[in-house]
Amino acid sequence: MEYDFTELATTDYGNILAREQFFDISIGPLWHTMPRISGPAFTVQLAAGDNLMLHSAIYQAPEGSIVVVDGVDCDYAVAGGNVCAVAKQRGIKGFIIDGVIRDLAEITEMHFPVYAKGVFPVPGKKKQFFQLASPIVCGGVKVNTGDIIVADIEGIVSIPQSKASDIFKKAKAKWQAESEMSLADWQANHEKKIQQALEMAQKS
Repeated sequence: MEYDFTELATTDYGNILAREQFFDISIGPLWHTMPRISGPAFTVQLAAGDNLMLHSAIYQAPEGSIVVVDGVDCDYAVAGGNVCAVAKQRGIKGFIIDGVIRDLAEITEMHFPVYAKGVFPVPGKKKQFFQLASPIVCGGVKVNTGDIIVADIEGIVSIPQSKASDIFKKAKAKWQAESEMSLADWQANHEKKIQQALEMAQKS
């Protein structure tokens, strides 16, 4: 059974997963009203100042995937409008980039989801080869190709592929339980938990 991981916000996964599965807050959506996206990661390692492998990845990443990139630094743009246009045309759902891009006006107009650290006008070179789909670290998170990425205005999470179904079911069950609870019930439970926490803190 396949799950639609966009049913839940990253905050819902935040109730289940540990902090190390969530990307650094420096990586965020680059245009307003960007929709939540989810899909299997296709990982890309770059060298500083070089974007060759991302430009290769847009032809190799499977339809429905999210390209996750370790751009190393923010000194040069790793992608621009045409790269994003080709990626969108090929059915790639979006980019998660630990680095910067350019041509933001074009990317915004085409509504291609890009989460990155920002924009910079000068492009990098195309000389350094790395094997695509190898394990990387992006935004402080270890990501393997096939891990499930969920990104929205609250943040970005990488869900290990081997645990994705169980995590989705646990997160959805918690979301359903909380959504069925009235604010008065939530407040009563919350106040009780806070009081217990205060008592424990005072004893320690």
